[in-house]
Amino acid sequence: MSIDNDVLRGGLHVSDELLGTILPIVVYWVYSGLYCLLGGMENYRLHTKKDEDEKNLVTKKEVVKGVLLQQVVQSIVATILFAVTGNDGDSEGNQHGFLVLVRQLFVAMVILDTWQYFMHRYMHQNKFLYKHIHSQHHRLVVPYAFGALYNHPLEGLLLDTIGGALAFLFSGMSPRASIFFFSFATIKTVDDHCGLWLPGNLFHIVFKNNSAYHDIHHQLYGSKYNFSQPFFVTWDRILGTYMPYALVEKPEGGYEARPDKDCKDD
Repeated sequence: MSIDNDVLRGGLHVSDELLGTILPIVVYWVYSGLYCLLGGMENYRLHTKKDEDEKNLVTKKEVVKGVLLQQVVQSIVATILFAVTGNDGDSEGNQHGFLVLVRQLFVAMVILDTWQYFMHRYMHQNKFLYKHIHSQHHRLVVPYAFGALYNHPLEGLLLDTIGGALAFLFSGMSPRASIFFFSFATIKTVDDHCGLWLPGNLFHIVFKNNSAYHDIHHQLYGSKYNFSQPFFVTWDRILGTYMPYALVEKPEGGYEARPDKDCKDD
């Protein structure tokens, strides 16, 4: 005897496609909101609150507007993508086991990482693209959580939206699996921009690509390094764009991601 999805969802039918579109947006604002509440913890910050307020070249109001615009575009593309592919999350979930799901999620992570590395790196190397598009994200000299998706709309479309669509299509995941993948990718991206180094943070333990690693990239001396996002540092290591660094505890409190001196002087 099967249990109808309407019953499982309290009598209100919410499709996997709708959840896959909406939930990552909700996760973004809830998770970044938690980091905002922790923002006063100076002993765990990579930059002071004063630096965050004074060094950034864009207001937080503009950042919120930019992120919301990107999320609207993502929602439209996701809706079209689900409609075109016509995947059935329920039947897919019954056919595939746990190991298949793990493989799909890993393939999606590799595809998204590869797409974003080369697109991100090219936007730094092409002076026109950097000046008119990618430099918008680097107005955040001191990154913070809800600025993670603050980009030029075209960059948001190319890197995040199209990259996510390619990961979804080529991994073969169902809309139901995409709920978990895109929610996890959202949490990871927010964490990379949070500007905090919290003890026991599993992202910092499991992933070399973390808030300190990405903070290096947002500084002037690191703009030619650490292009990898959002999961692994593989392409940086293979292609020589990895900048080694040490996480140093500052006497006045907090931490500093301090690059290797030789790399910094290049």
